[in-house]
Amino acid sequence: MLELDHFAVLGETLDEAAAHVERALGVPMVPGGQHERYGTHNRLLGLAPALYLEAIAIDPTLAPPKGARWFGLDHFAGAPRLDKWVLRCPDMDAALRALPMAGAPVRLERGDLAWTMAVPEDGLLPFDGLFPALIEWRSPVPPGKTLAAPGLTLEALTVSHPEAEALRDLLAPHMAPGTVSFETGAPALRVTIATPAGTVTLT
Repeated sequence: MLELDHFAVLGETLDEAAAHVERALGVPMVPGGQHERYGTHNRLLGLAPALYLEAIAIDPTLAPPKGARWFGLDHFAGAPRLDKWVLRCPDMDAALRALPMAGAPVRLERGDLAWTMAVPEDGLLPFDGLFPALIEWRSPVPPGKTLAAPGLTLEALTVSHPEAEALRDLLAPHMAPGTVSFETGAPALRVTIATPAGTVTLT
């Protein structure tokens, strides 16, 4: 089964993406690192239960990649926003046989982390980017289990899209019931998070 792994807030700069998260949740993000393969960098924040938030943007200090950047970052513009959700799978090959539209497997490593990510050739996920990215962790302990979650707990994820029913029907056989809710509307993601200061909706 596919399980929620993390959520990505995109920005034109990493500072903007991280500030968007920090303003909403009232806690600082921690340094992540660089992704030389895709010319990006990130910051992270733990989120119970065993999840995390990622702020990600193009890293101007890295050479541009030979192909498209992941998460559609070559085309991202405007204010920072919650833009991607990522599902963890135990077997990437099996997941892509079931959901080939997710992309092609790319093996990546950084420090003590190793993972395989499904990335479309053009970097653009289906359903206006709201199809979930797929990840298989090859390191024994993924970040969601090591990052501190400073009083932050996921309560709900809502995926809004004009073709929400089609997206739900495509994913439902591969996900635990009740993990995500889908609604018909303009393309958008929102997560509801319990914080020490109250419940917050991050978009």
